[in-house]
Amino acid sequence: MAWLSRIAKGVAALLALAVLAFGVATLFYRDHPAAEVEARWATPPSRFTVIDGVRIHYRDEGSGPPVVLLHANYASLFMWEPWAAALKDRYRVIRLDLPAHGLTGPDPSGDYRLQRIQHLFEKFVDERGLQRFAVIGASIGGTVAMRYAADHPGRIERLGLISPGSLEKRVRGRTTPAAVPKAFDLITLVTPKALTRAMLTNDYGDPARVGDAVVDEWWSMWMREGNRSAMLGLLRQYVSGGVEDKIRAVRAPVLLIWGERNKRVPVALAYETRDLLVNSPEVKLEVLPGIGHMLVQEAPGESARIVRAWLDAGVAAPTAAPAAVRSAAAASP
Repeated sequence: MAWLSRIAKGVAALLALAVLAFGVATLFYRDHPAAEVEARWATPPSRFTVIDGVRIHYRDEGSGPPVVLLHANYASLFMWEPWAAALKDRYRVIRLDLPAHGLTGPDPSGDYRLQRIQHLFEKFVDERGLQRFAVIGASIGGTVAMRYAADHPGRIERLGLISPGSLEKRVRGRTTPAAVPKAFDLITLVTPKALTRAMLTNDYGDPARVGDAVVDEWWSMWMREGNRSAMLGLLRQYVSGGVEDKIRAVRAPVLLIWGERNKRVPVALAYETRDLLVNSPEVKLEVLPGIGHMLVQEAPGESARIVRAWLDAGVAAPTAAPAAVRSAAAASP
């Protein structure tokens, strides 16, 4: 039976090596101190403000009609750099990092429900002195923007939605959060940059467009102290609830932008969202061929031109006819 003993010793040695390797990995991938991350990324025009106990990172540039940009899940306000450059000559462009993201970091309350995030957004725009403004959101940022527009119709001039995920089959209509396996907790301990690249690659229509700069940006924000645990908290508390009623309640002109190769929020949901916007006076749908879920990152120039033309049209004709207009860049499926 000596061979059994040798096998047992070999297995024990492998397990010991695995434990050692995991321990080394957790040291290598430990959280990056907030001050260290901010020293690199919070360059002008970055600012911070405390809203209901949360230190929110934001940028406020340009002058003119205000436009607020809300980033996608796992992203940060830095995703909007191409848009800010394209808009700030005529618009006041305001963007912020939502809780659990970017340089804002965790919410000390530990509450990451949509209602809490929307509450913080409401307080933020009030503090910035915004009475009426356009708001554009991507993914979860689109969900927050849409909810705000539905609840505050007198405040929103125009609403832009980039593939919001609230109609996804996994979360749609749920009154309780979807289950997130405990194994996901490992991401708070070991998060190689390759994982960031893999997620972006999956969400681009053309994986070849994923560049080193965007991978480094996203990974740096993930590694900011407390963000990985906070992101898991958000996933475990996310409930879209009666999202269809919220969409129907929107009364502002709406621009929908979708990537034709969006695997995370399929393009069929773009048409469904359009058809649910029954109380919007104008709905314009743009579907970008060959583009995936990370539309702003993958097609920064093209998407910026689309939104600039849409915003300019609203400034040129602020009193649009009330009759509903339904237009699309692609025919309904």
